[in-house]
Amino acid sequence: MNDRLSRTWAGTLLAVVVAATLVGCDQGPAERTGEKLDRALDRLSGKGPAEKAGERLDKAVDELKK
Repeated sequence: MNDRLSRTWAGTLLAVVVAATLVGCDQGPAERTGEKLDRALDRLSGKGPAEKAGERLDKAVDELKK
């Protein structure tokens, strides 16, 4: 019984280590596809008035910091 318990703990620890390693990996194919889709939709929709006003505000703040 004790041997079975130690194997279970070893398997669990191995699974946690593998999961932690995979979290640090680069983007997968689904994430890359999603980002490409987001960029394409942004190009189609263009920038709205709020985004344009925000950019103007950012530029003004940058100028004041100089």
